[in-house]
Amino acid sequence: MKDQQGEFWDARIKGKLKIDGAISSTNPIAVGDKVLWDIEDEKVKSAMIKEVCDRRNYIVRVSPHNKHQKHIVAANLDAAILIATIAEPRTSQGFIDRFLITAEAYHIPAVIVFNKTDLLKGNHREQLDHWREMYVLAGYEVLEVVGLQPESLKQLQERIRNKTTLFSGHSGVGKSTIINQLIPDLEQRTKEVSGWSGRGQHTTTFAEMFELPGGGCIIDTPGVNEFGLIDVEKEELSHYFPEMLAVLNNCKFNNCLHYNEPGCAVKDAVNKSIISEERYLSYLGILDSIEKK
Repeated sequence: MKDQQGEFWDARIKGKLKIDGAISSTNPIAVGDKVLWDIEDEKVKSAMIKEVCDRRNYIVRVSPHNKHQKHIVAANLDAAILIATIAEPRTSQGFIDRFLITAEAYHIPAVIVFNKTDLLKGNHREQLDHWREMYVLAGYEVLEVVGLQPESLKQLQERIRNKTTLFSGHSGVGKSTIINQLIPDLEQRTKEVSGWSGRGQHTTTFAEMFELPGGGCIIDTPGVNEFGLIDVEKEELSHYFPEMLAVLNNCKFNNCLHYNEPGCAVKDAVNKSIISEERYLSYLGILDSIEKK
């Protein structure tokens, strides 16, 4: 725990905080939380956290220990950045869309950052150009970077200056390499992508906050291979696709799921290429997965 003077304390949680009934999370305190605390022993800098202050927002994922519970990844965020790669390893559209839905649901602006773009040729390059166009059309900010080239990170650097920003992504996408460039004195281990699987070995094992040289901070999360949704109802799913939210009030029926209902403004927008067909198909796939719960 870090206090307002920048000093670090070894803090533990008061017993009553260990179960968070309000949001049924597996962790009562998350990185980015602001807390009230008491000094236990000033000599060894030990403290007791007695209260978690109200969160401005937070982002969750399915608990790695219980798929029916949520795990708070981080709190009080200004932005959530997803580091993705087209190849080596490949980030799926489904993973990207689930991350974006979660950010929308918890009111956190999301940015997609495609890394290792210098490696892309032929079909892979075409795939990136297509996805960039698709996500920009949906209303998202999309950046292209090369983690080992500091010049390519300038736009990202400006985007996160003086902000608290979550960094997430599959293991192996180069997230740690990018963070090392943004915070040059940070000695964070990076590993080669393991050849047999095309996936990187996990470098970060728990969320950590790092201060940026120019102000602000990064919350680095463990490389995650799945980003399951939790607490998203099928009736509200379309509200977390910004391009659908912009037109769904024009649907004939208020409870339209944009599947096979007549007078659906979302399907009409897809037919007119106002909404990407791939994003719409992704929505239908996620809608189906929610119905099967």
